[in-house]
Amino acid sequence: MAAIVDRMIRAAKLDVALYDEVEKDEGSMGQAMAVVVISSVAAGIGSAGILGPIGFVGGALAALVGWFIWALLAHFIGTTMLAEPATRASLAQVMRVTGFAAAPGVIRVFAFIPILGTLVNLVASLWMLAAFIIAVRQVLNYSSTGRSVAVCILGWLVQVIIFSLFAMIGLGGIALMSAR
Repeated sequence: MAAIVDRMIRAAKLDVALYDEVEKDEGSMGQAMAVVVISSVAAGIGSAGILGPIGFVGGALAALVGWFIWALLAHFIGTTMLAEPATRASLAQVMRVTGFAAAPGVIRVFAFIPILGTLVNLVASLWMLAAFIIAVRQVLNYSSTGRSVAVCILGWLVQVIIFSLFAMIGLGGIALMSAR
């Protein structure tokens, strides 16, 4: 338990050596997925304070699915569209490093606090973006941070579009059912 907590703290501190370590440690996938689940549950708890049980489930699932989509897109965009000659990374490596990049999301547990909740979510999002950028730069062996920023922002934007489409479909479905 102490090992995962230490790694989460190092990930949240944006410790480049941690992301290199996790990239090479094939046995760390379980820890990386645990970090994602812990971060997602924290998001659910933060949402539950505002929306109750539906907020908990919705917040946790959105955070979990959001990370997964973002990690997949980072791998795809980073290894195909924006690859450098030295870019070599498996999906498992990208999932491990971005799993740890979700560590700053643990602070979302405090999003239930009135007025401060929005600020907590903003800080968590920006902090996770910074961690993702470092993780992606390391795992994809980029020579510059700019390329990693592009990969992460493109992946994040596509993720937001996907969630927005699902939200519109979901809200449209609710509107159609209530019109009956």
